Amino acid sequence: MKVLELFDLTGKTAIVTGGGRGLGAQIAEGYAEAGANVVVCSRKVEACEETAARLSDLGVKALALKCDITSPDDVQHVVEKTLAEFGSIDILVNNSGATWGALAEEMPLEAWEKVINVNVTGTFLMSQAVGKVMIGQKSGKIINIASVAGLGGTDPRVMNTIGYNTSKGAVITMTKDLAVKWGQHNINVNAIAPGFFPTKMSKVIIEHGKNPILEATPLRRFGSDDDLKGAALFLASNASNYITGNVLIVDGGTHARG
Repeated sequence: MKVLELFDLTGKTAIVTGGGRGLGAQIAEGYAEAGANVVVCSRKVEACEETAARLSDLGVKALALKCDITSPDDVQHVVEKTLAEFGSIDILVNNSGATWGALAEEMPLEAWEKVINVNVTGTFLMSQAVGKVMIGQKSGKIINIASVAGLGGTDPRVMNTIGYNTSKGAVITMTKDLAVKWGQHNINVNAIAPGFFPTKMSKVIIEHGKNPILEATPLRRFGSDDDLKGAALFLASNASNYITGNVLIVDGGTHARG
């Protein structure tokens, strides 16, 4: 297989949760540009419909679905609709997420539970439902969107988000465990740990911690509208067929500082 063919997703079908905006929309766009049909889903279906319309202009089929990933019924609905429309699920990107800013000693229990439920339980429910399909197919790629915040402690001047950080650490461990358990079914499970990308979720953090963040980033900038596309495409394509259980860090080099 020639090198460009390794990155070709023509004829593949991808589900991207939280695909209506932010990093999810960027990833969905990258997959469509590589030839994949894409299902974008989130609780706010209007944003997904707008993104799906843009993806369709790229010459692929795109479907927008409403989905609360903490609801098993919603998750199953997305799986069934995707199979009915496309016949297979080749790629799953677990991108939907939630966060909450508070001092660790003041974090409300209800906020903690919400973040853990979305980021950990939701990722598990989607992986479980799609995983069953991929096991039957004997193939599949699952990409979990973690975060550099899940790699260790974070500077409180920048991120007082104990629930979010903990949840992303859990996602990283889930990724590795599923990779070990599902490798026998020819399913690759990897994670991407992005650094700081300007999105609706990160807006407040970036506004308050801009200088410390940039000072700690060797490339001295935030992630752009294209900086996650290549990493996500790599892990979804044949180019990464012998890679599983890995965490690809996309943070401008911040992690290298230790």
